[in-house]
Amino acid sequence: MSSPDVSLRRLSRRTLLAGLTAGVAMAACSENPATGRRQFLLVSDAQLAALGAQAWVDLQAQTPLSRDADAVARLERIGTRVAQASGRTDLAWEFKVFDSPEVNAFVLPGGKVGFFKGLMDLAQSDDELAAVMGHEVGHVQARHAAERMSQELAVQLGVQLAALALSEEYGQNASAIAGALGMGAIYGVILPYSRQHEFEADALGVDFMAGAAYAPSAAVTFWERMIEATGGGDGQLAALLSTHPASDERLERLRALAAAA
Repeated sequence: MSSPDVSLRRLSRRTLLAGLTAGVAMAACSENPATGRRQFLLVSDAQLAALGAQAWVDLQAQTPLSRDADAVARLERIGTRVAQASGRTDLAWEFKVFDSPEVNAFVLPGGKVGFFKGLMDLAQSDDELAAVMGHEVGHVQARHAAERMSQELAVQLGVQLAALALSEEYGQNASAIAGALGMGAIYGVILPYSRQHEFEADALGVDFMAGAAYAPSAAVTFWERMIEATGGGDGQLAALLSTHPASDERLERLRALAAAA
C-alpha cells in the first residue's frame, strides 16, 4: 500500500535541512532491530512525527471522513490490537476511515493510519483488514518514512552539488545534466528501497496480525482479491518502476510468510 508522500513533501523542510547540515558529516548507518537491516537515516523520529501530524490535519481537511460509525469503530478496534501486538505503545495511534471509493490505505509517521472506504468495502473479514493494518504498522516499526526522507534529502543535496560543479563547464545545460543524475539516483536507489520496504512491511505485518490473534492466511486472500479487482498482476516493466512489488512475487512471499506464522 502507499502513503501520501505528496502531502509530506508540501510541508516545510527547514527543520530537516537544518538537521542535515548539522549532522551530515557524522551521518552513519544504524541497524533496525525490527528488520535486522542497516539503514541510512538523517531524519529523527520526532522530526518525521511533526511532519506526519501536519499532513494528517491537511488530509482530513481535503478528504471527508466517513460517517459510518460501525466502520470507524471496526477500524479502531483492529488497529488498536495490531498496534499493541507491534509493541509500539509509545505512539499516539490514530485510525481514520476516509470517505472515498479508493482501494488503498496509508500510514504517516507518528502512528496516523488512514483507510479509504473502498478498501474497507473490499475486505471480507476483520482478518483481511488486519492484514493491511499490520502492513501499515510494519512501515512504522521499520522506520521506512525516515529512511525514504533521508534518501530524498541526500539525492537533492547531491543534485545541487552536481549542478554547481558542472556549471562552469556546461553552462546553461548544467541543471539538466544534474537533473538526469538525480533521476538515475531515484531509479537506481530510492525505488528499489521502496520495493524492499513493501516486502519488509509484509513480513512484519504478518507477525503483528498473528500476534493480535488474526489469521495470517487472510493476507494472502486479501491480496488475491486485490489482484482480481485491479485486473491482474503487474508486468515486468511495471514491476521495475513501481514502488510496490509485482503481484505474483508478493503473493509468493505472503504465502510463505503465512505458512510459517
